[in-house]
Amino acid sequence: MYAVIKTGGKQYRIQVGEKLKVEQLEVESGGELIIDQVLMVADGENISMGKPLVEGATVSATVLRQGRHDKIRIFKMRRRKHYQKHQGHRQNYTEIQITGISA
Repeated sequence: MYAVIKTGGKQYRIQVGEKLKVEQLEVESGGELIIDQVLMVADGENISMGKPLVEGATVSATVLRQGRHDKIRIFKMRRRKHYQKHQGHRQNYTEIQITGISA
């Protein structure tokens, strides 16, 4: 059984027991999370697609930890103009583990 969910402006194909890093959510570590934006649920040959969401479908997950990704370095330069700019960015994330899918 698998499902397609939407969180943080992105879509993820998930299964029970899977770990994934999503955009930061305001839930503390060890807390429970219910995701109700389910776009599709598939159980063998039975596939339920939403328009846009599947009615009554939810995904439960446990928050494992909050963290930050590796630093991305940004370098901008204009040749022959004596312009250089260095910048860095670290995106926050929430690591979750899927505990159940209900349709």
